Amino acid sequence: MSINRVNISGNLTRDPEMRATQSGTSILTFSVAVNDRRRNPQTGEWEEVPNYIDCVVFGNRAEPLSRFLSKGTKVAVEGKLRWSQWERDGQKRSKIEVIVDEVEFLSSRNQQGQGSYQPQGGYQPQGGYQQSQPRQVQQAPTYTAPQPTYAPQSSVQAPPPAEVYDEDIPF
Repeated sequence: MSINRVNISGNLTRDPEMRATQSGTSILTFSVAVNDRRRNPQTGEWEEVPNYIDCVVFGNRAEPLSRFLSKGTKVAVEGKLRWSQWERDGQKRSKIEVIVDEVEFLSSRNQQGQGSYQPQGGYQPQGGYQQSQPRQVQQAPTYTAPQPTYAPQSSVQAPPPAEVYDEDIPF
């Protein structure tokens, strides 16, 4: 049995590229930077070293997803690895990429330079607009779990002596 699953999280290194096959299947490609910590052999200091992972989305999800992704977006990606090989100018080339099954957005669009989120006053878009009144947040009602109405059993069986277990083990 073999398992081919991968989970990564990081930031997009560039804006995604959208294209289509001759048959009309949409293909969205993007790259995610995933940091790795390594000790520098010269200095002995820990360093963050980026790995750039190519990701591909096929089909109906590609086009809508392209509208929400942009350079710098923090995402978590789940999918499977696929190895590709080709020849260019007489040289064999290969790469491993993630065929994406799921994408989770770890940063909002507001954090991508389109505005900023202010917890007290709501969304503040760039351009000077301010809300006239802050939003009123209602406190959620508290829930108290009901107390159990059953009485616990008073007779609890004790486990058998340890000698019984040793003799009954089949291996």
